[in-house]
Amino acid sequence: MEIILKEDVIGLGYKNDIVKVKSGYGRNYLIPQGKGVIASESAKKVLAENLRQQAVKLAKIKAEAQAVADKLAGVALTIATKVSNSGVIYGSVNSLQIADELAKLGFDIDRKKIVVKDVKTVGDFVAVVKLHKEVVAEVPFKVIAEGAPVVEEAPAVVEEAPAEVEAPAEEEAAAE
Repeated sequence: MEIILKEDVIGLGYKNDIVKVKSGYGRNYLIPQGKGVIASESAKKVLAENLRQQAVKLAKIKAEAQAVADKLAGVALTIATKVSNSGVIYGSVNSLQIADELAKLGFDIDRKKIVVKDVKTVGDFVAVVKLHKEVVAEVPFKVIAEGAPVVEEAPAVVEEAPAEVEAPAEEEAAAE
């Protein structure tokens, strides 16, 4: 059975997509909930006309999503949580915590648009944010123990200093 989606359905498709579903799922859930209509020939023609009229609006929405994705490109989150002595988190870090951290930074993103596997250990991970059906952003995040000191820039400075010392030595050898 083919259904035209009236709204985004996670795991199935986006608004105005024509998707094939089992007839029970379509007739018992999607259509009664108002999430879709049967994709008849007349419904497909109406959809095509509506898409032509909304092309400019959709381009604007995609541009806004791309702008948010560009801003998210420079974001790195640090999430502090309770951790056992062995480095295992009590519970897990999921899309809700990531959405809360992004909200603190001024990004209003629905947690349902954030895809992350359950994180149950301390370390570095990546969350995928689906802003639009064609725009996806990756947000790196670090899970640390609650109360642990956050030292991010100090190791980078130490690593850069020896590289600068070695560079003049190589230039002198090349000059000889």
